[in-house]
Amino acid sequence: MKTTSTSTTAPIRRILCILFVGAAIAACLGMVASSRAISQPPKRGENTALRKIAPWVTQHTAEGKQAEFLVILADQADLHGAAALPTKLEKGRFVRDTLWNKSQTTQAPILRWLNEHKLEHRSFYIVNAIWVKGRADDVMALAMRKDVARIEGNPVVHGIPEFAAKDIPAPMVLQPQADKVETIEPGITYTHAPSVWAEGFFGQGIVVAGADTGIRWTHNALKPHYRGWNGSTADHDYNWHDSIHDSVGNPCGNDSPEPCDDAGHGTHTVGTVLGDDNAGNQIGMAPQAQFIGCRNMDQGNGTPARYLECFEFFLAPYPVGGNTTQGDPSKAPDITSNSWACPSSEGCSSGTLQAGVEAQRAAGIEMVCAAENSGPSCSTVIDPPAIYDASYTIGALNTGTDTIASFSSRGPVTSDGSMRLKPDLCAPGTNTRSAYNTSDTTYAFLSGTSMATPHIAGAVALLYSAHPELKGDPDATEAILNSSAVHILSNACDSGDPQTPNNTFGNGRIDILAAVDTQSVFSLVSAASVKLQGSQSFSVPLPLTGDPGIECRTRGNQHTLVFTFSKDVVSGTAALTRGRGRVAGQSVFSANTMAVDLSKIVDGQKITVTLTDVTSSGGDVLDPVSVTMYVLAGDVDASKTVDNTDVTLVRAQLGQPVTASNFRDDVNVSGTITGADVRAIKK
Repeated sequence: MKTTSTSTTAPIRRILCILFVGAAIAACLGMVASSRAISQPPKRGENTALRKIAPWVTQHTAEGKQAEFLVILADQADLHGAAALPTKLEKGRFVRDTLWNKSQTTQAPILRWLNEHKLEHRSFYIVNAIWVKGRADDVMALAMRKDVARIEGNPVVHGIPEFAAKDIPAPMVLQPQADKVETIEPGITYTHAPSVWAEGFFGQGIVVAGADTGIRWTHNALKPHYRGWNGSTADHDYNWHDSIHDSVGNPCGNDSPEPCDDAGHGTHTVGTVLGDDNAGNQIGMAPQAQFIGCRNMDQGNGTPARYLECFEFFLAPYPVGGNTTQGDPSKAPDITSNSWACPSSEGCSSGTLQAGVEAQRAAGIEMVCAAENSGPSCSTVIDPPAIYDASYTIGALNTGTDTIASFSSRGPVTSDGSMRLKPDLCAPGTNTRSAYNTSDTTYAFLSGTSMATPHIAGAVALLYSAHPELKGDPDATEAILNSSAVHILSNACDSGDPQTPNNTFGNGRIDILAAVDTQSVFSLVSAASVKLQGSQSFSVPLPLTGDPGIECRTRGNQHTLVFTFSKDVVSGTAALTRGRGRVAGQSVFSANTMAVDLSKIVDGQKITVTLTDVTSSGGDVLDPVSVTMYVLAGDVDASKTVDNTDVTLVRAQLGQPVTASNFRDDVNVSGTITGADVRAIKK
């Protein structure tokens, strides 16, 4: 008998098959739906919002991560009115109040939104901005707002250039020394500071602020020079601020109520500005100046928010434990020394700090900055604040020589498209001996542009003590330092024959004796081509020696040249002695400046204006002097050629507001960078 076996697995297979097919269909439908969702156009305004968000912010808020960022408001304060005010105090009050009022009248809607969404935040006013900690959806919601211009990161960055530089030796720390040093430090001597002391100027009456890793204020070479020390007791109110609030394991802790240095770098730089223990350790340029300080780095690590916080403190200092509502511009320093950077390679946007730097300058504060240590290649001045026109940027010499240190960064600045000449000036920067943070009697040898920078900050203090009328006028200050410097020719990072100023040495090596003595003589100290672009004026410097400046902007073939003198001027005559065009109308005299209008100036030529019979308010008459300028509309990169490079630079700025970084791109002088500027270049 034949037997037939019936399997029970067949129905199961059919069920599994049906389930599999169903799952596959569902998956396909899901893919289609997802595809349709992805292909849908973005919500209205999202593309514009995305363009406001810095790449660092997008990256660090991906996958639900939380990050710190800065919300930069669209409405920023207009500070150009400060320039017309006669004193530093008036400028400082105007700038502080204008910035404060702008923040108070524009930030409220955003602050209300942040409170409603329970997001941690902090307001700034020196730049109309708000620090926020949030996630991607918070970022997008803020970027969608019309009152928000952009959202930039608040990364933790390596703020001290030396720590990352390849050719800089580690600090050589000397043990505490009981015996005095019998010689003045060689870097101090090479600037001719001792000769200025011999004339009776030691920096008396001048206040210099140090923004760095902090300051060991009790160091023997520093304590007598601290503004908060009266010889018997210390008062840190208005003299010290700590912007470090969230460090872990820092030897100074957080919110230190008195000056403290967690790395040694800040103590060293302030020592070079003014250090002197009155026992033979003459390590500073201006030994009778006073200092105040702000810690803006956590053992060398900074953030844009920390830097801005110190900017605000210097603009209008406030008590320890206080806040910006208590800020007092009358207690602001005359000079700030800044040996730090905010590297763009680590997420710092090039424009985040710019308005803060420009605000300090508008308030009459001379901001001296290190050029960084990424040399010897050209265009290695790449990070804020060294790249800004408003910063006085300092390169480093091999101490005792007029040779550039290999590590010293060079210009021109390409990171913001400006092709700006940098550094501005150089000073000794190798094997610099100064105070250190490990004890009150310890000194150390360090090298870097960080060491060159305080030489210049101290030099400015000497200049101001000799000529207090210069306080509050960074333009005149820098013009005198630049023109009196020991000019060092170079074409290593410039085209053509060796020249000065140049992108290796800037205007050369500081000679503070020449600057102090030159200012006593009636002379032309600077010249510039000035144009009103929108509501602000921007200047193209016209060197008094070397290769002439290039004016690439034009409006009806008219130009205005402004000449600045070492004394107030009351009369004089100007004539166009080279080139096609004419002097229009009468020259205008205001304080120590003479403005000359030119008309019918033909494009594509070199012109020379000669001044004769210029007379000071005291009756001094200047010998005839001439200034030359290239007129080449559209040469925004100042290469003496109008080409596609200029077109590319202008196109990259289309629609952007005109600032100190891009004003050359506004070829038509309309106050806005538009397609008309591109067309003007193509003509």
